[in-house]
Amino acid sequence: MGPGEADSPPAAEKKGVEEEEDDFGYRLFPDRNKKPQSFLFRSLFTFHNKCQLMLRLTLETNPYARLLLEALKQSGCTVFNDRHFSCENCDGCVSGGFDAATSQIVLCQNNIRQQSHMNRVVTHELIHAFDHCRAHVDWFKNVKHLACSEIRAANLSGDCTLMNEIARFKFGLKGHHQTCVRDRAIRSILAVRKVSRETAEKAVDEVFDACFNDLEPFGRIPHSKADAKRAYRDFQNRDRYTANL
Repeated sequence: MGPGEADSPPAAEKKGVEEEEDDFGYRLFPDRNKKPQSFLFRSLFTFHNKCQLMLRLTLETNPYARLLLEALKQSGCTVFNDRHFSCENCDGCVSGGFDAATSQIVLCQNNIRQQSHMNRVVTHELIHAFDHCRAHVDWFKNVKHLACSEIRAANLSGDCTLMNEIARFKFGLKGHHQTCVRDRAIRSILAVRKVSRETAEKAVDEVFDACFNDLEPFGRIPHSKADAKRAYRDFQNRDRYTANL
């Protein structure tokens, strides 16, 4: 599976012949290999129903998600609710993940309880989906590719906003946002890859500047919903000038 968003660590990637050496984080998403449950069972299951409702609200109203959905569509990767999102039970430490093998976002219905959390997880995973769409990302063998997408997701999704950091009892002044992005990217890599901390830190540090400053498709770091709304308006207007030439 691909990278993801978590309360402690984030998500996973794709199964393969090297599963005994590295399961690419699939252990965190046990429902990925189970037979799909019936619609009636899932509808009656409170967590699943609540997850679907919160997801719909995020996709319809959240400016971060709306911008990313439009950017994905313009890049030739239209996202469909019933095809590209799946509410599932996950390991207790993760909130979501991007499954690069199926181009599907996993939302951990047993761990996402609030709308604000759903907004952040969906945004985080849509950034991975956007990277997967626009670039030839080698999620499974190139740790620098994984590091770059994790840096971008932590930087642009709202993971490191001041309020979220205060909620984690982490405080800082100059450079705190960059520190948060670096730390969360490293934790994400360690959650889904059997690599040493030294390897994860090296990968993040080697690509940090370039990937931290890659602000597509937002064009800015959206530190708040107001920032995200402005970025969404700018994105909508981005091609209007050239379209009229």
